[in-house]
Amino acid sequence: MADSARVLIVDDVPDNIQVAMNFLKEEDYDLSFATRGQEALSLMQEHDYDLVLLDIMMPEMDGYEVCRIMKKDSRLRNIPVIFVTAKVDVDSISQGFQAGAVDYLCKPFHAEELLARVKTHLNLYRAQRLLQQNNLSLQSKLEFNQRRLLSELEHNQIEMIYVLTELMESTSDETGKHIRRVSECCRLLALYHESLTDEDADVLFHASPMHDIGKITIPHDILHKPGKLSAEEFATMQTHTTRAYDILKQSKRRYTKAAAIIAHQHHERWDGSGYPQGLKGEAIHIYGRIVGIIDVFDALLHKRVYKEAWSFDDTFDYLAANSGSHFDPYLVTLMLEHRDEFAAIIKQ
Repeated sequence: MADSARVLIVDDVPDNIQVAMNFLKEEDYDLSFATRGQEALSLMQEHDYDLVLLDIMMPEMDGYEVCRIMKKDSRLRNIPVIFVTAKVDVDSISQGFQAGAVDYLCKPFHAEELLARVKTHLNLYRAQRLLQQNNLSLQSKLEFNQRRLLSELEHNQIEMIYVLTELMESTSDETGKHIRRVSECCRLLALYHESLTDEDADVLFHASPMHDIGKITIPHDILHKPGKLSAEEFATMQTHTTRAYDILKQSKRRYTKAAAIIAHQHHERWDGSGYPQGLKGEAIHIYGRIVGIIDVFDALLHKRVYKEAWSFDDTFDYLAANSGSHFDPYLVTLMLEHRDEFAAIIKQ
């Protein structure tokens, strides 16, 4: 301990510094000194000290002020300060402890007293630092294990999503390709949205494939009917949103929670004319609005049993014509501004 401990002695009287150094050099401490408060603070910024012996009555800046400045500095606040002074009245001693000192040594002092006080506080400081290091190490391990656990849980969610996506694909190859295109386009649109983060884009990429998962509950003859659905059949088709939500809503995990929102709201419309809740404007979750516009965008561009494929120009014209009614106007603007990038995803 003694070999590595660095001690700073601060006193405006050189003889006092010399006396203290003569006593302490027997313990082979690494000793430094300063004769002014500002000089001491500058040394503390340049070097690491384990303890400071600080005089109170100094010109320009007294010891109280030096100690108070140290306690405001995150790098210096834990260094123990022992006031060494001729001021022995109760008020001075009280002010010293209020400033943040750990001990108070009155001049003139005996060598044994100085050595004992210094050794005690150096040992306490070493123990404090060791405890902090152990706590930091423990905290780091806990955080690492928490991150690993969350990562495993999220990978499990993603795996579940893709298992269910493959189940969707098994019903129709067209549906499987649609799911992958929607996923890529949703991520791209989220990346351009000024209010969303890269994390939102990641969530949309992994959760959007579940937007139509409720269709696995819809009878095959309705799901693949080549002609127009009857009112009763369309009502049955609409239930795919609420059925998916009822299954997914119990989860507390972010991908599955996002998938529940998307499955429930991707058929809502900006003007409130959508289903199943008739939500309007920003009452529709942004994830639902993004998947809603991308779902229509991709569906228009590809042939279905009930329609032929549209051209890119006709599809983008449709988005523009329905801005503010079917679709969020801001999302339409983003898609028109970056139409070539969305078209590239579709062509791939």
